[in-house]
Amino acid sequence: MSEFRYKQIIVFRFDLKMSAGKIAAQAGHAAVSAAEEARKRCKEWWKAWIKEGQCKIAVKVESEKELIDLEKQARELVLPCALIIDRGLTEIPPGTITCLGIGPAPAEKIDKITGMLPLL
Repeated sequence: MSEFRYKQIIVFRFDLKMSAGKIAAQAGHAAVSAAEEARKRCKEWWKAWIKEGQCKIAVKVESEKELIDLEKQARELVLPCALIIDRGLTEIPPGTITCLGIGPAPAEKIDKITGMLPLL
């Protein structure tokens, strides 16, 4: 498999202990929302990512604070991102921050802030 030049990272809060179905739903929200942000603001990155096959990687953090810190770092690097806040209709209370989508963007830029995170 060739290495992807562009990717999207979905960062989950592992402390929430969401079910597999809830994680899948939140991943969908994060992937679509961050990709739409990229399509609007970083069209060349978005087009390249689409053409390459839309690489996505799921990683985890242990707390809301870590997730918010990552969002801040992503914004400082001018990476497209989307913080997902749940409506509270199923497993978790309304307003719970569940995950963060970062990218699509060049892999080396995203790796600066997520490369050390463990896979989900």
